[in-house]
Amino acid sequence: MTPSEPIIDVRELTKAFGNNIAVNRLSLRVRPGEIYGFLGPNGSGKTTFIRMLCGLLRPDSGEGTCLGYDLFKEAERIRLQSGYLAQRFSLYEDLSVRENLRFMARIYRLPTVKETVDETMERLGLGRFADQLAGTLSGGWKQRLALAACLLHKPRLLLLDEPTAGVDPKARRDFWDQIYHLTAEGVTALISTHYMDEAERCHRVAYLAYGHLLTSGTAAEVIRGAGLFTWTVTGENVHRLSDELKGRDGVLQVVPFGHTLHVSGRDPDLLAAALSGLDPTRFRCEEGEAGLEDVFISLMQNPGGD
Repeated sequence: MTPSEPIIDVRELTKAFGNNIAVNRLSLRVRPGEIYGFLGPNGSGKTTFIRMLCGLLRPDSGEGTCLGYDLFKEAERIRLQSGYLAQRFSLYEDLSVRENLRFMARIYRLPTVKETVDETMERLGLGRFADQLAGTLSGGWKQRLALAACLLHKPRLLLLDEPTAGVDPKARRDFWDQIYHLTAEGVTALISTHYMDEAERCHRVAYLAYGHLLTSGTAAEVIRGAGLFTWTVTGENVHRLSDELKGRDGVLQVVPFGHTLHVSGRDPDLLAAALSGLDPTRFRCEEGEAGLEDVFISLMQNPGGD
């Protein structure tokens, strides 16, 4: 494949389990060297889609390529040049860090097992844990070990399924630092996440619900395309206003953020009118801008539109 060709290019991809359509005619393109964020509620089809990309599941219909290889005919070639990190830690907890990585290196049939494992442990800061059992590591270090296993064969594409779920903020930040270093070297990453701050770190994002792709683009494009207007309301006991505001004309959603409410709608005049009756001595209303979280909550509440 040429440098300008998309790393992932799929059209109308569909996968069903019995009567449940997990992924419904999904089309997506991911460019070389970018971090592509994949978002959506549980059961939206994110994991199924990722597993189809890396050859663990065969699509029922559709067409497409990953790393320039046909999804249906060349799944083994895709697996050899991609790294897949599952939601749950899948290495051997009763083996040490070094033993796990050496085992994975042999699975990939790498010619220099010891050198490759030592180099990878050094790069990800795992050297001091080399002889520690994987099962005794913290959640953040387990995820770093899992990432190391994905990188042994120097993949061109990383498929990461909620890689930072359940780890502490520092571990999440360190993990993302590693992803940025890798993409700077030309690696492409497709990452599913529930964290909005992680979505904002991505070059582009896509949002799935019930197997359907609802929106995609840069964060700015997604926010602009949602057509959502948002005001912030602050004041004492502001959370008590939520139910009242939700019933007013022009208010699509009310989302609490600490001591602030984000009140959103699609008609700016109706929205302003809905807030105009609030007591100015108790509540402060300011016109603001919708964020990714406002947009995604709106999509989750109204997956088929208004």
